[in-house]
Amino acid sequence: MSFAVLALICLVALLGPLLASRQAWHIPVVLGELLAGLVLGRSGLEIIDASDQTFGFLAQIGFAMVMFVAGSHVPMRDDRIRPALRGGLARVGLIVLTAVGLGLGFANIFSDEHWMLYAVIMASSSAAVVLPMLDSLRLGGPKVIELLPVIAIVDVLCIVTLPLALDPGAALRALIGVLAVIGGGLVAYLLLARIEATGLRRRIHTISEERLFAVELRVSLVILFALSALAVLLGVSVMLAGFVLGLAVARVGEPRRVANQVFAITEGLFAPVFFVWLGSSLDLGDLAAHPMMILLGVALAAGSLLAHLTPMSLGQPLSLSVLSAAQMGVPIAATTIGTQMGVLSPGEGSALILSVLLTLAAAMAGGAAASSRRVDKLVSEG
Repeated sequence: MSFAVLALICLVALLGPLLASRQAWHIPVVLGELLAGLVLGRSGLEIIDASDQTFGFLAQIGFAMVMFVAGSHVPMRDDRIRPALRGGLARVGLIVLTAVGLGLGFANIFSDEHWMLYAVIMASSSAAVVLPMLDSLRLGGPKVIELLPVIAIVDVLCIVTLPLALDPGAALRALIGVLAVIGGGLVAYLLLARIEATGLRRRIHTISEERLFAVELRVSLVILFALSALAVLLGVSVMLAGFVLGLAVARVGEPRRVANQVFAITEGLFAPVFFVWLGSSLDLGDLAAHPMMILLGVALAAGSLLAHLTPMSLGQPLSLSVLSAAQMGVPIAATTIGTQMGVLSPGEGSALILSVLLTLAAAMAGGAAASSRRVDKLVSEG
């Protein structure tokens, strides 16, 4: 990989902000980055090579940082979350039960070995997509607060169970890896909480801000990369490492300056590199060669929507239910890890990404509907 290739990747990644700049479209930035990768990678012009080790390593850094940012945005300190937690658990139960039932049904059509993987993907939601969309649309109120614990719990549950779903035969090894990474995140939380309680973090923050040392950012990256190294060593996705650390930081409380720094280097470089790499690694020709995989992608997207519509029976609005079905991290990790492990059938990885794109399209429609209802309500009240 050369600087010229890196410059090209950063250039084409601008398609993400370009498409997302039209707020009325409600298009996530990652969609344009994925499309840019598809055009330049295996499915298109083959100008960039996803098999390049340096490119792949930078992409893994990006994935870890994307999930770190997503985890840090979960409102762990919001007092309004606790009263909504009980109802959230009931909604999660409905989503999981529906996804498991659909996964078992789809296994009879597509792959008996992957019913658990299908269930995890259909149950998954994406805090990395849903929370920014809620913020950008300025959606709030009791119904949104009730949705937040559902997103957080489902995200954590699916991230934790994904390694087991990908390789049930190595469930014990995967479970040990998952528990070790979660344990590492707990140690990080206790360390950060102690530093915060003693006032040491505030003293370091003052000196760092005055002298432009960026010490807190450096410490955050040290912990993130250490947890990622542990995850890789134990055969677990760096997605889990990033998300667990993000939750720990969210619980302790991340200074705005550090949050802005992490967001800047993530969204400015590493996240675009990851999503362009992901798009470039996919071969849509596999879908054409295996039409059943197209059906699988559509079925997974439809199953995800159905699973996330079940909380409507407990009072969750239709628009927010559709929005919560947005997928990202779990199917992407399943595609990345499953391809590396060789456990996915030809075209199956592309089918998983197809389901991501379809749920993102549905989430954009749900977000637009929720936003229009909010505006209508404000107009009627005015």
